[in-house]
Amino acid sequence: MLNRPLPERSQTRRRLPNQRWQIYPQKTDLAEKLAVSINLSPIISQLLINRGIETPAQAQAFLEPESIVLPPPLEEFPDLAMSVELLQEAIASQSKIAICGDYDADGMTSTALLLRSLRALGAQVDYAIPSRMHEGYGINKRIVEEFHSEGVKLILTVDNGISAYEPIARARELGVKVIVTDHHDIPQQLPPADAILNPKLIAEASPYRGVAGVGVAYILAVCLAQQLGETRGLIQPMLELFTLGTIADLAPLTGVNRRWVKRGLKHLPKSKLPGVQALIQIAGVQAKQEGQGGQGGQGGQGGNIATLSPPSPLSTPPPLSPPKSLKPEDIGFRLGPRINAVGRIGDPQTVIDLLTTDDMGVALTRAMQCEQTNTSRQQMCEEIEQEAIAYVESEFIASLPQDRVLLVIQPEWHHGVIGIVASRLVERYGVPVFIGTYEDETHIRGSARGIPEFHVFEALEYCRDLLGKFGGHKAAGGFSLPAENLELVRSRLIDFANQCLEPQHLKPLLKIDAQANFNQINHQLFQQLNALHPCGIDNPDPVFWTPNVQVIDQQTIGKGHIKVTLAQTIDSQQYTIKAIAWRWRDYYPLPQRVDIAYKLRENTFNGNTTIELELLGVRLTKASSQIFYTASPNPLKATFQHNQRQYTCGIYQNNSFPELRIKNPEGKILVMQPERTIGLLGTSREEAMEVDVSQPQYDSIIQAALQALSYIQQGIDNRGQATGL
Repeated sequence: MLNRPLPERSQTRRRLPNQRWQIYPQKTDLAEKLAVSINLSPIISQLLINRGIETPAQAQAFLEPESIVLPPPLEEFPDLAMSVELLQEAIASQSKIAICGDYDADGMTSTALLLRSLRALGAQVDYAIPSRMHEGYGINKRIVEEFHSEGVKLILTVDNGISAYEPIARARELGVKVIVTDHHDIPQQLPPADAILNPKLIAEASPYRGVAGVGVAYILAVCLAQQLGETRGLIQPMLELFTLGTIADLAPLTGVNRRWVKRGLKHLPKSKLPGVQALIQIAGVQAKQEGQGGQGGQGGQGGNIATLSPPSPLSTPPPLSPPKSLKPEDIGFRLGPRINAVGRIGDPQTVIDLLTTDDMGVALTRAMQCEQTNTSRQQMCEEIEQEAIAYVESEFIASLPQDRVLLVIQPEWHHGVIGIVASRLVERYGVPVFIGTYEDETHIRGSARGIPEFHVFEALEYCRDLLGKFGGHKAAGGFSLPAENLELVRSRLIDFANQCLEPQHLKPLLKIDAQANFNQINHQLFQQLNALHPCGIDNPDPVFWTPNVQVIDQQTIGKGHIKVTLAQTIDSQQYTIKAIAWRWRDYYPLPQRVDIAYKLRENTFNGNTTIELELLGVRLTKASSQIFYTASPNPLKATFQHNQRQYTCGIYQNNSFPELRIKNPEGKILVMQPERTIGLLGTSREEAMEVDVSQPQYDSIIQAALQALSYIQQGIDNRGQATGL
């Protein structure tokens, strides 16, 4: 059995997720010192340190965002005063205002926010959103000319416009004034608008720097309402729409975003907007008690946008019990996708009607339409993902380590959802993914998603002469190209990827905050983590890891998920906890002994609330994985017993690949290599049959063999240390 290689197809199905684990260095002394100063546990202090927060003042600002002194937005945004003045004049003269929005969640919530607020302030206002299918992103000349023909005097772009030089120049030619509100990157030439509001144009240190399109719209609407003295009843609904759009657009939850989102999440469960009520009801979202009480959430009721300090205890009595609040994941995974699905494959008017109506009947109808569209989107994503995986496995998997990038183009895929599929392929294969479909026989349109070491927009720039329209930023982008250039683009992307990526980069990066043992995981720890909320972009949910846990039960559930019961033995006592691994069907069944990385989650069932784990990563235990790569002049061998039978085992080299061989008393040999699912079983390689070594009957004996070999290796290491070798 010495020369026959293991089956190549086993490389295409990984035994475990192919990940890079990056564990933050533990700064124990600093964490202890910070913990004392902020009166929280050292584990929370370590999580703050991992987020760049190392002083008591920084911690105070992060944990109590209402305590931050905000500069007035009118001082930060140079054109904000002009924008407010233009809108005031249009309202006073009853000139027609038109909003040009966008079809993603940020653009639709921005459009709805400004429609509601401008109508409430007495404006004559309407809107248009370009067709994703036929026109693509952003204001265009057709929309400008249509607005002009309808008598529009002032155009207001939201979540777009900063790169629309020609359409805005056309508006100015026609005598139409333009306010651009956007948050995308600044082009070399700014459009000739009357006013431009974009956080990328203000100081990098500004707390407003990270706002999304809906954040710019919120600032403009609040300042206008304050200028007109009409804030009553307006601020809270706008704050709710700001919160929906900010989280759904994956904006960083830092600066004012953290402050306002924290307020907004408290208001959403008791929203008076019929559309928000209907969406929460249809999505089945339930508000939860906040572990840290109700601090600083009342400032959204009115007053200045730059409230300098938390409300006075005299004016806001403390709540008798912690207030109920939504969490960002309720929006990110439940509400946001139902809004985004409509922009991807439906009619954005559905969402605008949902978020601007005051009729509960209309709101429920529109929410049901969002639900149905989202179900269709999920089915579409699943089908395209499976087709894409099959195509990659058959055409590109063998060359992927050399190519270091995927370009996957197929006909009849809906380009409204291929960006989601691109993200899933990045997660699966660990390389940048460019995915597209044919608009017609000669044109391809697509989306791209990157990895930390790869800049998507620079890659597209590298292919500029081969592409049609393209745009994006470091992590994502969109592009079009003539079909005849497909293979040239593929070659160019491979060239670019090989310039900036090393082989070690081709694994998804998993950042881990700290180690935890199962006896530390309880409701108290979970409640302490609430101090970090709201979590999201630039403030991720804490990720923990635990080494050498036992998988004592597992089953697949739903659409490819794994439900697991895990155990850890500490001082002769066994601690068990349940876990869920989303979309891990390909890794089932998990080995019996693993290291795990996870987030904590609450699960409420029949009135009982328990703390569970959401698995993000699994790897072989350190001893199990390192044993294959231990340098030794002779094969590492051991004898062990399993189920009252004696076996021999060893680590051998086969064509430069390490492999484990296990021999039973009858002379049959089981052969497996790390990270492969398919092994060989027989008395000789030539006659051996292929077996799935992840099956429990094989996995249990493999784990026993690895444990026996690790004891032998440990003895060798100890003797080496004793002799000074």
